[in-house]
Amino acid sequence: MMSNSGVSDRIIDPMMAIANCSTRQRIVVVGAKSMELVIELHRRGYLLAAAAGNCGRPAGQYEVALVDWRRRRLHALDATVDWLDDFLSSRAVLVIWLDAQKAAAKDSLRAAVMKRGFVVLQGAEHPCGSVLLARRSEAIPLRQAA
Repeated sequence: MMSNSGVSDRIIDPMMAIANCSTRQRIVVVGAKSMELVIELHRRGYLLAAAAGNCGRPAGQYEVALVDWRRRRLHALDATVDWLDDFLSSRAVLVIWLDAQKAAAKDSLRAAVMKRGFVVLQGAEHPCGSVLLARRSEAIPLRQAA
């Protein structure tokens, strides 16, 4: 059953697919439509999801951050990722949804995320935007030398 808003098929489905999270994980949702997205997540059984406005005090308690950055300026994302930092656990994943962007803007996003200690693991293009998955660099095991 799809939601009437259309958010589920355009944003939530690809974000949740790339995040690969379970209903037992704590998820914080950031963006203009964060409450709408949280309601949809709750409807789907992700009862530990919270919007940025009601996510509590920062204590490294969230394992997943879903950032809906549609119709927003890319440079403003820096402050949001900085704010999110204290809410995210050491093994947290960061999923950012953007409007369709030029390659240079995507490169800028990757650089900004990496500058904040995340490693970009995956990106995907969709008809109405693109999604990026990153994980904290300390959560990526170093490969052993042979």
